[in-house]
Amino acid sequence: MATRLDGRVVSKKILGELKQTVAKLAQQDVTPTLAVVLVGSDPASEVYVRNKQRRAEEIGVRSLMYRLPEDTSQMTLLAKVAELNQDPDVDAILVQLPLPAGLDERAVIDAIDPNKDVDGFSPVSVGRLWTNEPTVVASTPYGIMALLDAYDIDVAGQRVVIVGRSNIVGRPLAGLMVNHDATVTIAHSKTRNLKQLTREADILVVAVGRPHFIGADAVKPGATVIDVGISRGADGKLHGDVDDDTVAPIAGALTPVPGGVGPMTIASLMAQTVALAKRRLHG
Repeated sequence: MATRLDGRVVSKKILGELKQTVAKLAQQDVTPTLAVVLVGSDPASEVYVRNKQRRAEEIGVRSLMYRLPEDTSQMTLLAKVAELNQDPDVDAILVQLPLPAGLDERAVIDAIDPNKDVDGFSPVSVGRLWTNEPTVVASTPYGIMALLDAYDIDVAGQRVVIVGRSNIVGRPLAGLMVNHDATVTIAHSKTRNLKQLTREADILVVAVGRPHFIGADAVKPGATVIDVGISRGADGKLHGDVDDDTVAPIAGALTPVPGGVGPMTIASLMAQTVALAKRRLHG
């Protein structure tokens, strides 16, 4: 039976260590500050933002919340980003995605100061990642790497297959894996013979948002399986992209859903906020 990679336990340890770091920074008159901009009232975004604020408060990070109405104009949103860019007390800026229809997400992301881009989505951040000089990276991939590290799963020399090519998970995770000497394949909806490919993976990451998309017949025995997807099924329960019941008996390690990658994402956001604050302190 697969080892459960418990994101709740690992994230709790990371947050505990961050709380100590934040306390030391406070002695030097530095309080890590995260500014979150939420446009509209998307229910999922509301939950994510609330969880981020709760974790920030727990470890002593100051969380500034800016709520803008659904009908906010592009100009108003960009002006808010520019204001936060110029605020010397703000270390990290996060504009919660998705934005309401009519707003240009790429233009907003591009407007964030790369030195405050805690999500790691700006072209500068992406470029730094792919030249193996990352400053900040997307929180979910960062969290996946931290989870693997916590369980002493070395990716160097491993065959990694990532199913999903989003800018939030698949692409940045591929960059991190390559930087850590893995051999990486990115698969997606148009990939032919997908199961044949995933069965070759020593480490399989699935981020497609389709419940039970990957079953036992798509997994190499003993593989490490990272399930990023989470969605609510007809039964009202949360399900991952991996069919846990059939994959757990043959995988070597597997992330549960919920409780695997999710907690690591918020812990990683906090870790990178603190890192940006330390960078401010040391210039």
